[in-house]
Order: sequence, then structure tokens, then C-alpha cells
Amino acid sequence: MKVQKKTLTKDERAFTGLEAAIVLTAFIVVAAVFSYMVLGAGFFSTEKAKAVVHTGVEQATSSIETAGDVIGVKGTNGNLSEVIFYVALTAGENPIDMTKLSLTYSDAYIYDPDLTMVAAGGALSNPGEWNYTWVADKSGDSGDGDNMLESDEQAKVWARVPTGAGGTGANNEVLAYQWFQIEVKPDMGGVLAVKKTVPGALDTFTPLY
Repeated sequence: MKVQKKTLTKDERAFTGLEAAIVLTAFIVVAAVFSYMVLGAGFFSTEKAKAVVHTGVEQATSSIETAGDVIGVKGTNGNLSEVIFYVALTAGENPIDMTKLSLTYSDAYIYDPDLTMVAAGGALSNPGEWNYTWVADKSGDSGDGDNMLESDEQAKVWARVPTGAGGTGANNEVLAYQWFQIEVKPDMGGVLAVKKTVPGALDTFTPLY
């Protein structure tokens, strides 16, 4: 009696068109999901890049610069006690809130990270205080009544050097031939560094170079 051997060949007779459609649909769904994830990641990266560029442009167009000379004021001991300078916006349209400025002072002896701002237009009575006021234009207009430094405006800033400036025995004044630096930091935009050296002799008001 002859026994028929069983073969291991693949029988695809039961593989119907419906099953083929299901497999094809599964491939399409997986490809669609993967494509959505890739596109979503691309859109997210694009938005983040746009935000970074927008922030950079905003900061670059919101910087301030000095307008004119930096003036040193002679103190009671004949040395530098106050500094006066004028600020204006650089090229750009974004105004800066003057009430949100912070001033930092440093010299060879001390570092004060935050000078004290007094009421707008008020007198300085203590070391380490600063203030600002608006500069009138040719028509006599001294601003539009708000605290924003705009493209057509200038502000006068003056500050007293803080306690310890100039070293021991300087009585809160910067001595001749010593350097000092005041950094003006707006809430948005670049930092303005005003670094000067006190000359050998001071008048009541002396331009610093």
C-alpha cells in the first residue's frame, strides 16, 4: 500500500480579495499616522523657529542708546558724585517702559546690581539712587504723558554713585582717573553700558570721555 507524502507548500487559495483589502487598508492607515506625526513635528519646529526669530527681532528693535554726552557732576569733595546722560530708542518701532528700567553700577571697588529708582522727576538725596525725566522737543513738548520711551522721544537719566563707590575714603564719590560703569537694562531689548573714566579735575558739570 502506497502512502501519500504530505507537502509543506503554502496554500493561498483561501487568501481572498477582502483580506487583501484589509491588509492594504492597514498599511495606508499606518502610513497616514506616521505622515501626520512627521508633519506635526515639522509644524511645531516651524512655529518655534518663528517665535525665536520674532523675539530676536523684537529685542533688536527695542534697544536704547545714549543721545549726546555723558556728564559727570562734581560732589562736595570735588570728585564724581552723579552721572547724567540721555537715552533714545535705536532703529525700531517698539517703545520701552522707563519705569521698568534697572540700573547696575560697578567700579574697581564695588558692584551694585540694582540702583534705587525714586519717584519720576524727584530729587536724588541718597547714594545709589537714580531717576529720569522727559526732554522737551523744539516745540516744547516733553512727551505724551505716559511712561513709554518712543521713537520720537528722549529721556534724561541721572544717578548717584552708590555707597562704597571709589573705595575706602572716597566718601561715595569716584576719584580722579578711576573708571566706573553704569548698565541700563530695559525689560525687553539689549543692555546699554555706559563706561567712563573720571578726568583729573572736574567742573560742576563735566563731559566724560
